[in-house]
Amino acid sequence: MPKVRFLIILYFIVAFIEIAAEYFRILPLIYIFKPLLSIFLWVIYWQTSKVKDVLFYLTIFTSLITNMLFIHSSFHFIFWALIVFAIHRMIQIYYVLKMQIKNDTLSIVLSTIPFLMLFCYVIFESDLAMDYQYYLLLLHTILVSVLGGIALSVYVMNDSQSNSWLLISVLFFVTLHLIVFIEKYYFPLQLFRAIAMALNVIAYFLFYKYILLIEEKKSV
Repeated sequence: MPKVRFLIILYFIVAFIEIAAEYFRILPLIYIFKPLLSIFLWVIYWQTSKVKDVLFYLTIFTSLITNMLFIHSSFHFIFWALIVFAIHRMIQIYYVLKMQIKNDTLSIVLSTIPFLMLFCYVIFESDLAMDYQYYLLLLHTILVSVLGGIALSVYVMNDSQSNSWLLISVLFFVTLHLIVFIEKYYFPLQLFRAIAMALNVIAYFLFYKYILLIEEKKSV
């Protein structure tokens, strides 16, 4: 559909501007273009999905709130950003499990372990103080590892196109989580913010593609 293709092009144009704004830390542009990314995904999904699942909108909405809160560096905003982000990940995990026809619990647990080992090593090697951030970070690590385990498990069990999109999307989310942690606690380079935003843009677009394909498969 020409209209959808036009919206997708606009989405990536907005993404390019937002990535540049993150790199140069141009706050007025960040405040405008960061929420626009979520809004464009909403509209694209509305135009292409026959199901229009409220969970998709809720997933993107909680992501939008998290991203806006993370713009600020104050304790209050970061605390609430971490809380909303945890809720976002829980919704996303539930959403993926709901969309899958069959879930093997043992396979998911075994697939989660490599992600947990990677993140736990990075966390425990850091000088992060054992405060609220530490425990919230552990929670986020567990949640993103579970999401990674689900994606890897369903792909190994059934390497369909939709599950391939899911796995690639989640690998982008995992890499994003790792880069944000490295930028915050190891090497605070401005470049990492731009890379993180690029990963975020691609990950959510691929997640949208996964949802669309699995909805079409279920409707057949």
